[in-house]
Amino acid sequence: MQGFVTLFRKELLRFWKVSFQTVAAPVLTSLLYLLVFSHVLENRVRVYDSLSYAAFLVPGLVMMAVLQNAFANSSSSLIQSKVTGNIVFVLLPPISYREFFAAYVLAATVRGLVVGLGVLAVTMWFAELRYAAPHWIFVFALLGGAILGSLGVIAGIWADKFDQLAGFHKFDQLAGFQNFVIMPLTFLSGVFYSIHSLPPFWQGLSHFNPVFYMIDGFRYGFHGVSDVPPGLSLAVVSGCLLGLAGLTLWLLKSGYKLRA
Repeated sequence: MQGFVTLFRKELLRFWKVSFQTVAAPVLTSLLYLLVFSHVLENRVRVYDSLSYAAFLVPGLVMMAVLQNAFANSSSSLIQSKVTGNIVFVLLPPISYREFFAAYVLAATVRGLVVGLGVLAVTMWFAELRYAAPHWIFVFALLGGAILGSLGVIAGIWADKFDQLAGFHKFDQLAGFQNFVIMPLTFLSGVFYSIHSLPPFWQGLSHFNPVFYMIDGFRYGFHGVSDVPPGLSLAVVSGCLLGLAGLTLWLLKSGYKLRA
């Protein structure tokens, strides 16, 4: 396991060396979301009978930060290694594809959890949090970080260095993946609203978004209320992790877009 330990440590140091950008910046962004939305909607929106809007919003912001930063860590690490050419120093040593997967996904999960804890630390003062089921909080944060970390590895493998698209120079495929896949999935997952406030069609559509189950189950751990049963959320999230982990391991084993 020496290869795993070395690669995992390298990935941790990579984001921690620039923690002002990788940790502090997303924490500040989440705080701004809370201040703006809670100020505007606090007295106008009541999601659950006994829950203020700020209390509803905080767990969603924490989980959104976990997911987005887990994805950003693994995807940016791989694409930067491909752009600079130093990916060869990771591929040449006798590191198995399982160790490669575990190191990247675990480091991505750690970054997501660190950012999530930072967001919780600065937002918890603005709302009353109950911590009704702490074990659900930990389970959904861990599984969600691992899922988005795996998805980040897939995106990093898939994305080429740069692409030319309709006259735009240096169009970044990874940024496109993040802007058109990750951002919509997280923002349209119930972070800022309960899906029960949506029309029936959009409620049904929301049930096909796996990020919805991550955030809903995570919020249940704080307040003991959710839009769907937490057991269902856990089953969906666990299934997504198994599917994405299997796909990621297959891509790494085959050397797709990594080994010429």
